[in-house]
Amino acid sequence: MIENLTEIFTSPHYRNTLPFIARGLQLTLIVTFTGVFFGFILGSIFGLARLSKSKIIYGIATVYIELVRGTPILVQALFLYFAVSDFFGINFDALTAGIIAIAINAGAYIAEIVRGGVESIDKGQMEAGRSIGLSSTQTMRYIIWPQAFKRMIPPLGNQFIISLKDTSIFAVISLGEVTYLMRQYVSTSGDPFIPYIMLCFAYLIITVPAMIILRRIERRLDV
Repeated sequence: MIENLTEIFTSPHYRNTLPFIARGLQLTLIVTFTGVFFGFILGSIFGLARLSKSKIIYGIATVYIELVRGTPILVQALFLYFAVSDFFGINFDALTAGIIAIAINAGAYIAEIVRGGVESIDKGQMEAGRSIGLSSTQTMRYIIWPQAFKRMIPPLGNQFIISLKDTSIFAVISLGEVTYLMRQYVSTSGDPFIPYIMLCFAYLIITVPAMIILRRIERRLDV
């Protein structure tokens, strides 16, 4: 085992792949953070819409959530990059298409997280807010939402990790994230073993600390 690890870290492929990994991870994180940020905005809007008493608003939110959750993110990315660009004449570059795909996909799942978080708060909280003269919007903003958001943090963190790993799919639209760059390197070097091990390590460098932080947050919230 030790000899195998030594072979990996002394291999020229180890040194050669580091610039590819560094550049690819930078773009991977940009796509993930930007996409999840806008996904959270979308998710908050449609999650609250799922709680609306209006059948139209509820119906629109439900169609969006079920449509996105019912189709693979790979199909969504291909649709945005090729179909939408061709049909509407909008030339999305790979970066824009990747961010939009993450935002739309994450938004659908975050919508359910938001809905569940708000519904987990006792309905008496809303009645208490109304009884002291707050409107429904003010009660949601100052009483319900702060409590619900704390409960959303762990699943939101999990969604971030999922979205981070989903960016690897965007290699099919030639987005220069870490998986795409490593595939390019393998195609020129002809040796897939060590480069793909390094690719696994690259994702673990991000996901493992994120999972540790999430566990600590969950323990604090439990207390």
